[in-house]
Amino acid sequence: MIGEEALPRLKEINSKYQMFRAMTDDKDIGDSKFLFSAKDNLTSMDMETCSGSKILEGYHPVFDATPIANMRKAGGKLIGKTNMDEFGFGTFSTNSAFGIPRNPFDTNRSCGGSSGGSACAAAVIEDHVSIGVSTGGSVACPASFCGTYGIVPTYGRVSRYGLIDYGNSLDKPGLLSVDPKKLREYLPVISGKDPHDATSMCQPDLDLNSDRIKSVAVPKQALEGVSDDVTKAFNDALEILKGSGIDIEYVDMPELKYAMPAYYILATSEASTNLARYVGMRYGRQDGDMSKRFDDYFTEVRTGGFGVEAKRRILLGTYTRMEGFRDRYYAKALQVRLGVIEAYKKVFANHDAVLTPTMPFTSPKFSDIDKMTPVQNYQADFLTVPTNLSGTPHLNCPCGYDADGMPVGMQFVTDHWKENLLVNMAEDWDRMFEVRRAEVSL
Repeated sequence: MIGEEALPRLKEINSKYQMFRAMTDDKDIGDSKFLFSAKDNLTSMDMETCSGSKILEGYHPVFDATPIANMRKAGGKLIGKTNMDEFGFGTFSTNSAFGIPRNPFDTNRSCGGSSGGSACAAAVIEDHVSIGVSTGGSVACPASFCGTYGIVPTYGRVSRYGLIDYGNSLDKPGLLSVDPKKLREYLPVISGKDPHDATSMCQPDLDLNSDRIKSVAVPKQALEGVSDDVTKAFNDALEILKGSGIDIEYVDMPELKYAMPAYYILATSEASTNLARYVGMRYGRQDGDMSKRFDDYFTEVRTGGFGVEAKRRILLGTYTRMEGFRDRYYAKALQVRLGVIEAYKKVFANHDAVLTPTMPFTSPKFSDIDKMTPVQNYQADFLTVPTNLSGTPHLNCPCGYDADGMPVGMQFVTDHWKENLLVNMAEDWDRMFEVRRAEVSL
């Protein structure tokens, strides 16, 4: 189903896959040149924006986030806001207050998170591109689980204006699509300097020239704890890359193992600060009992509005910022972040990219996710967290399928501002490897 054929059936599609939090009521494509969707934490004037949380239920923004505004200016029609983990807190999109998106390859499995709805839309709707947002792997993970391409540019390449933040120093809008040509077409559209976002103002111009990845480094540490299915698909992909003339070298990057704890300290610290504004007065829901004392009123609103995972991360982030603990945790995490960046820079001095599996396993069933502890959930991101911590651009490419037909992804990471290598790699890989489309039946 392409273009305008998808619009009349949008609700029917969504009833099966639950990929959209909000959808357009307009069934006419009109003068629009293309259709796109966007994650529910990017503000949009014509659709409710909740960031997957009940505490923002009923919020109708008065402006578009810059990536959405730029897509509209290019002739795009926003057809839906995609479902996500609450404020981006999750790996499997199971923490949304508004339903759980279903994997198009198997509706009993996860789409990945937190941009799970975006990956599902990209996989289900033909000729579609979706805007996701990555903090610790929230584009690459669902792209891997749903068998799509997913690119996250350098931190600051795309404006964060209009993004409901999880972690200000980590959040990065990106793109997901089954067609890698969409990445080349729309990355320049959403990129660029924006006076509303100072972090976007110092970037060099985006130049998607013809430079290719000629050598990749595979960290030995990234292959530890990876499932047999993922290992096989990844090794098979390495052989294809070697056959195309790309040099492969195994390297040591011991710094990567420290990225996970550092990330969760920094991300939750920033999250607890960002979410402190939702107390039922100026921001968020305001339906509490106003006759109560202010602290009781705040507690009532926040207890009812935030989900379990949001509360967990608020508590963790508040703890690591407390007097007496800040230097022990937060300051050390910042030092680790610099160490991870230096480790990547050292490798990039001799190689064009770092290559790893994207996720350590294929999409799990919801019944298996229910059995996971919070720590096991967090550990699933150990391959995607380092590049997000360093702010480097990265790309997920589908590279194989397990015994159940579930997609496996591999992740290319390049130096800052080298998105051109990733876009070209996506198109080259698409010619080398046959990507399977999910069989969509309604």
